[in-house]
Amino acid sequence: MNLERLWSELATEILSTLAAYRSRLSEIDVQEKADQTLLTEADLAVEKMIIDRLRAVDPAARVLAEESGSGSWRPDVDEEPERIWIIDPIDGTAEFVRPQSTEFCSVVCLLERREPVAALIVAPELGTGRAPVVVHASRADSTILVNGLPATLNNGPAPALVASLTRSATSEAPPHESAMVRAGYRLKTRTTSQTLDMLRTALDLTDLVEGAPRFDLFHRRRQKVWDGLAGLCLGEIVGLMSTDIDGNRRLPVSIETLAQPEPTFASTVMGRPEAVKWFVEVARNSRTETPKSS
Repeated sequence: MNLERLWSELATEILSTLAAYRSRLSEIDVQEKADQTLLTEADLAVEKMIIDRLRAVDPAARVLAEESGSGSWRPDVDEEPERIWIIDPIDGTAEFVRPQSTEFCSVVCLLERREPVAALIVAPELGTGRAPVVVHASRADSTILVNGLPATLNNGPAPALVASLTRSATSEAPPHESAMVRAGYRLKTRTTSQTLDMLRTALDLTDLVEGAPRFDLFHRRRQKVWDGLAGLCLGEIVGLMSTDIDGNRRLPVSIETLAQPEPTFASTVMGRPEAVKWFVEVARNSRTETPKSS
């Protein structure tokens, strides 16, 4: 299977399909799911197209996809598939339906033996001037290409002191957020595309995306696997650390997680190793410290 060819063909189709839907946003059907996230006809169309493409090159494909019935396969807890494709047709659907927003993307990630080994991220309007940003990643080759060129890694000697600690708008700020602010961090807490925040933790996109932040750290509680695995793939290639909130290694993905009705990590932390170790300790202390009396 020629992954580079597959990624290129998928990217072309995704860009064309999403452009068509973005040109008539006021007409498309938008529904609210049980978890209060949005589902549009564009999500379903892109997901079906990707699944059809994957099964054309991999007829026995095991596919975990977010939206449609065609992506409803789940492994048994004693099953060990060699290869699993993870699909998020539109990560950031709430941003996709806003004409002014560019914070959305389509994501495909390939798991082998429950490790993310390759990923495609297509952000149709993320670049300066609403230009596409297309990322191909391969752990086998230790390569990441952005728009066909070698990626600029976010691994400079000086930390940015910016973190993505995304959470739902209705959730209460956890104690570790104030601890990070006291340590000098600027925080992004509003959820847009989790994949794009993880992308900006692994890569420096400042030359391609006007005003793009560089994150030292990404954290998300209750992260769905299709929102996280492509980003974790990038992190492994770049040499970032990925754990859960207790400091346990995030990969490989457990079969119990993949077998859930809606596969979800209890928590994900990814970033510069020193930032992850510090954050895990801060989060642990925040959970155990006794509130001071007035």
